[in-house]
Amino acid sequence: MQLRRIRNAWQDAEVTYVTTDAGYRDEVVRDACHAKVPDFFVVPDANRWNKFRLVQQLAAILIVLLRVRPHIVVTTGAAPGYFAVRLGRYLGIRSIWIDSIANADELSLSGQKAARHADLCLTQWKHLARPEGPHFWGSVL
Repeated sequence: MQLRRIRNAWQDAEVTYVTTDAGYRDEVVRDACHAKVPDFFVVPDANRWNKFRLVQQLAAILIVLLRVRPHIVVTTGAAPGYFAVRLGRYLGIRSIWIDSIANADELSLSGQKAARHADLCLTQWKHLARPEGPHFWGSVL
């Protein structure tokens, strides 16, 4: 939802959405502000307590990155975004990490890990911003 709120920022770009929830497909298509409907991929849902699913998710993200070859990854977080940032770095893909607005007290665990690898790390909470990053440019919601 947060990425769809800032979709106008890339309205003239070729866009691909990757999510763990196939139910977002209709919303992405309905909200499309592009001449072409964005590509849409679903990867397995996983968390740090299910290592096998994390490996499946990592593989799925790698396949998407190799297939799409994006110029930049923009993510609002969690494990798929973390993997996209990390793998993207190895593939020469730049990245922007926008930590989820749900993390008001501190950066998410994924955000803390991804911040070292993302080209730009943003927080949606002004009090979490630091000169070295994450930076605060406003909130999405």
